[in-house]
Amino acid sequence: MSTHAARLAALREQLARDGVAGFVVPLTDEHMSEYVGAYAQRLAWLTGFGGSAGSAVVLATKAAMFTDGRYTLQVRAQVDGALFDYIAVPGTSMTDWVASHAHPGDRIGYDAWLHTRSWVAATAAALAAQGASLVALPVNPIDAVWTDRPLPSTARLEVHPDEVAGETSAAKRTRIADWLTAQKADAAVVTALDSIAWLLNVRGNDVDHTPVPLAFALVHADATADLFVDVAKLSDAVRAHLGDDVRIADRAAFPAALAALGGRTVVVDPTSAVAAVFGHLAGATPPVTIVEARDPCVVPKAVKNATEIAGSRAAHLRDGAALTRFLHWFAHEAPKGGVDELGAAAKLRQFREATNQLEDLSFDTISGSGPNGAIVHYRVSPETNRRIEPNSLFLLDSGGQYRDGTTDVTRTLGIGTPSLEMRDRFTRVLKGHIALGSAVFPEGTRGNQIDALARQFLWAAGLDYAHGTGHGVGSYLAVHEGPARIATAAGGYGAMGDEPIRAGMILSNEPGYYKAGAYGIRIENLVLVEPRDIPGAERTMLGFTTLTLAPIDRALIDVAMLTPAERAWVDGYHARVAAEIGPLLDDAARTWLGAVTQPLETM
Repeated sequence: MSTHAARLAALREQLARDGVAGFVVPLTDEHMSEYVGAYAQRLAWLTGFGGSAGSAVVLATKAAMFTDGRYTLQVRAQVDGALFDYIAVPGTSMTDWVASHAHPGDRIGYDAWLHTRSWVAATAAALAAQGASLVALPVNPIDAVWTDRPLPSTARLEVHPDEVAGETSAAKRTRIADWLTAQKADAAVVTALDSIAWLLNVRGNDVDHTPVPLAFALVHADATADLFVDVAKLSDAVRAHLGDDVRIADRAAFPAALAALGGRTVVVDPTSAVAAVFGHLAGATPPVTIVEARDPCVVPKAVKNATEIAGSRAAHLRDGAALTRFLHWFAHEAPKGGVDELGAAAKLRQFREATNQLEDLSFDTISGSGPNGAIVHYRVSPETNRRIEPNSLFLLDSGGQYRDGTTDVTRTLGIGTPSLEMRDRFTRVLKGHIALGSAVFPEGTRGNQIDALARQFLWAAGLDYAHGTGHGVGSYLAVHEGPARIATAAGGYGAMGDEPIRAGMILSNEPGYYKAGAYGIRIENLVLVEPRDIPGAERTMLGFTTLTLAPIDRALIDVAMLTPAERAWVDGYHARVAAEIGPLLDDAARTWLGAVTQPLETM
């Protein structure tokens, strides 16, 4: 089992024993999470793929790997093309592919705890049209052959204090209960891990870089809740925090609890609840009345309260100082030729850890030199590690998890003399970043209505990028948070979709450009959505206030390409960085920051 070829062969042998002609392998867990615990990394174990979005289909003589445009380069670097065909989505969907390759009479297996009901229905229909069938397997066949599969985390839950959360769990449950009453529903099934963490004001360490516990929950119209979790992970402090209104049961008891809801009206989110949840509800006697609606925690979680906003500002100030200390170090060390990608990522983590408030990184740092920077979600390893060379670009996308906030920031750095093309592309990305960051828009605007603001200057040169421009960010929670995003209809992050941008949301602003085999560029700040007071306005207007504070590499800017307003934006942003970050630095770093944040007209 030391090679992916051996693992693929073992899986095929298991599929034959299970009596199925194929199996679908998604990259998710029973909570439909984007980032999953080690125990659920089945796709990575089977294929070697380390991205955060993808899936595979294994048939008796053929297998395919499905990824979107963010992973075009990464999938080819990590997954053996002799074992798996590379299929780009959404151009070809996994459902269409498996249906086109299935033979009449084939039984294609799936794990009902890893797929939504809508996917099951669509894929079953597509297979049926070919005379094949989709079959839920009682045991995931990968689990049967993955002999050293890690166990789920045993990390203990932690209390997320009210003074950081800004609202008690009881108050949140009351809000949900009021909503359930308005829906004439008795309970809501909550399976998304960050929703449960937010609702109960708890955090965990069961998923790398995302401080959530593995759990399920039922929230009732009387403001009580049932929490299904490994009870050994609950300390006396957490039990006391949860109180008598949160009943505790083992995680394994969740399916039976669903079946026990017979006769009640239950809200279930079809985008985050897996097919198995609906299956257990369907088995209840008397029948459950299912109301399909969005997880009621999603929007309240995304719209930060005043305490969370203040915490995010504090976290960004702290994080920005750590990043600026790194940038000062990098400016002196990188030109010497001794810095590589792994070393840079480790050094940046040291600066964040020196704050003494870092709980974790918010994701694996993307530390991409030269051509590795063109891999959108590149993850450096000893095998891919590159030295940061003269006259190249270095893309650094990183973030921290602090008790008071989550950060995510990207800076592209030039080493030596950048080419004219590099400066042109960087400046186009910067112009798009400024245009989006400066936008004013009416309440009710969706992200896909403003996404083109960030792309317009790349489009003018026949260029683009294959990822979303912005995603939501949690409050000491997931670095990718729904429901809002800024993206084209085909781009973005998973199922986050057509959602109005609301005041209090925190989003990223991260246009980029990637030249395969050469370099990558991305400029990312996090922004807070706030009301804009416009004299005479006839509608409520919103805009973005930048939270991230760290200098942008002025040497990569072609100042002649900027309008006076764009130059003023850069100068104003840099003046703010110098004023707010400067006092947190030592003398040498402060002097360097002062130099790199001078007005552009002085260049």
